Amino acid sequence: MKIDNQYIVDQADAGIRLDKFIADKESSLSRSFIQKLISKGQITVNDDLVKPSYNVHYGDIVKIRIEKTETESILQAEDIHIDTVYEDDEVIVVNKPAGMVVHPGAGVSSGTLVNAVLSKLSLDFQEDDETEDDEIDISSISPQRPGIVHRIDKGTSGLLVIAKTTNAYYNLTGQVQEHSMNRRYIAVICGVPKQDQGTIIAPVGRSSRDRKKMAVTPTGRTAITHFKILEKYTSFSLISVRLETGRTHQIRVHFSYIGHPVVGDTEYGGQNRALNVKTSESVMNAIRSLKRQALHAELLGFKHPKTGEYMEFSAPIPDDIQNLIDALRNEN
Repeated sequence: MKIDNQYIVDQADAGIRLDKFIADKESSLSRSFIQKLISKGQITVNDDLVKPSYNVHYGDIVKIRIEKTETESILQAEDIHIDTVYEDDEVIVVNKPAGMVVHPGAGVSSGTLVNAVLSKLSLDFQEDDETEDDEIDISSISPQRPGIVHRIDKGTSGLLVIAKTTNAYYNLTGQVQEHSMNRRYIAVICGVPKQDQGTIIAPVGRSSRDRKKMAVTPTGRTAITHFKILEKYTSFSLISVRLETGRTHQIRVHFSYIGHPVVGDTEYGGQNRALNVKTSESVMNAIRSLKRQALHAELLGFKHPKTGEYMEFSAPIPDDIQNLIDALRNEN
């Protein structure tokens, strides 16, 4: 679908944000999609590039020029069980199992956490009667990932918070951007780092060799990972990891980069490395039984978007990772 429109700001619309102005005019476009268009220069004001937060003025000429080849698919609610750790009118905290994708994307249109959440909260993903004029329906913020403020990989298990209102969405995404959300993981990695604790600071971006993978690259975005060794084994380590930033595959990429990939990680070298270690049969069996990376989001803390109260949740280590830890402990 081609969109090539022009709007002149009248007095009634003067003073509102540009992304909100476009969202009101183009109901088929989500606000997050509009923000991307603005950043790419496909939406201009008086032929100038501006930010999504620009407040339009009376008489401004706003132009939209895009070629949209695909319409966003409509999400379907699915009756899929999810482990709910906490829920109120603003947020829901879930313990995602390994193997579940967080939201629909390329080649994945069903069976995701979002599909499950829509079924459980279908009535909550609506605009409240008391919603202020500058707020929008939670499902229109990002149609393919309503309420999702942060993600964990398909093969990673653990805690996620999902927004149920627009206020919660913007508040929680703000906490993510400010790095104030507390996200702690446990992982089993190959080898033993020289330092018992440390910080990995290395930019993460799309790999130039394989566009499906991420890598440490000079053109990547700043990525900061803090870690502490909890237990040392002969050829492996159990570590605690705290994310300061949240780049795609950040933990997996960072530990592969320093030579200690996560056990079971087929994309970043952890599985091959682990399978080539000389170890006990029980440890090897536990590694073979691990059908994903040994990475689990065990702790999540944030300020409640409505009350401001700090809330913290934990999720037990899944059996497949715990079996590996037990085998490594027995080997020692």
